[in-house]
Amino acid sequence: MLDRTRTADADRVIYYTAVGSPIGPLLLTSDGAALTGLHMSPLRPAPATGDVAHDWGLTDATGTWIAHADMAPLGEAAAQLAAYFAGRLTAFDLPLALHGTEFQRRVWTALQAIPYGTTISYGDLARWVGNPQGSRAVGLANGRNPVAIIVPCHRVIGANGKLTGYGGGLPRKAALLDFEFTVRLNGPAAFPRLADLASLVPAKPALAAAR
Repeated sequence: MLDRTRTADADRVIYYTAVGSPIGPLLLTSDGAALTGLHMSPLRPAPATGDVAHDWGLTDATGTWIAHADMAPLGEAAAQLAAYFAGRLTAFDLPLALHGTEFQRRVWTALQAIPYGTTISYGDLARWVGNPQGSRAVGLANGRNPVAIIVPCHRVIGANGKLTGYGGGLPRKAALLDFEFTVRLNGPAAFPRLADLASLVPAKPALAAAR
């Protein structure tokens, strides 16, 4: 997978398209040559405003947004994602332009080496990037991964085997891992469509009454 890393530019043009998937809509973004983002729809979406960055919860994504499904490599990314969710593709081959710090980019590169259908711990990932005491730092970088699924941050779990956090929500992380494990063991199979995602989000606990 070609990684064309570049410096973030507030004046950049962001080409985008949204595609459907078994885990809800996905937003794909491009700089015109490489994939710059794959974002999952909010589990509890607010009413659409027409502001793409706001509606998808991308408050840090600055630039001019242009809908263009045919801009490279968005069409190819959509096709590969369809093959992935059909259980026919286990490794993506797309040009990437990942915007972040040097350390974040090291972590994101390491994520791409995690084999399909397997998991590693945050401690493992810290050792992979040469910072064995940096589990927290790699966890933060993992959480800032701009290209979900394709850069498989969902394959990193806690040392105790718990899923821990995931920007797309733990139900999605669990579903992605279960799907990949099943395909790895049993061969191609379509991704099972999840139930209404919002219903899988735990309700916020009630605030304790003031004393």
